[in-house]
Amino acid sequence: MKTTLNHFRPTLVFLALFSLLFGGVYPALCTTIIQELFPAQAQGSLIEKDGKVIGSELIGQNFSDPKYFWGRLSATTPPYNAVSSSGSNLAPENPTLLNAVKARLEALKVTDPKNQAPVPVDLVTASGSGLDPHISPAAAEYQIPRVARARHMDEERMRALVLKYTEERQWGVLGEPRVNVLALNRALDGK
Repeated sequence: MKTTLNHFRPTLVFLALFSLLFGGVYPALCTTIIQELFPAQAQGSLIEKDGKVIGSELIGQNFSDPKYFWGRLSATTPPYNAVSSSGSNLAPENPTLLNAVKARLEALKVTDPKNQAPVPVDLVTASGSGLDPHISPAAAEYQIPRVARARHMDEERMRALVLKYTEERQWGVLGEPRVNVLALNRALDGK
């Protein structure tokens, strides 16, 4: 019996020690360091206006007015709900997905019937998280005529603004060039 206790004691001591160390001390230390080095990112990259949080650089928002650039579809309910982040998990031939794509295509055509350019896929499909705040430069380019017309702006001026808000690949190699829709729309509103 004493031999069994001699084996359990070190196990329980190490369990308690490692639980305290890696379940408490290490996360607290990492959180403190990250909040000191990257305070905005640690708090969710929030965007404020007049002291009120209006969004995050990391989560898309639902823009539907023709004077704004539209982001990707959101697979969450309600749209861009970070609490229920997920993809739709619908197969390409799923009728629900096909209907969502058709509805978005129709909305794009109704708001800009003269635009005969091919519709970029990211304007009619959701991202894996359903929260993506970015669109491709091609998706932004597709929307320039509609937004410029709605805002009574020159398309070239609008194109320059889109280019200004186009982010390149991370570290020059990761991902694809992208446009943050919220940042672009805030720039359009002069905020």
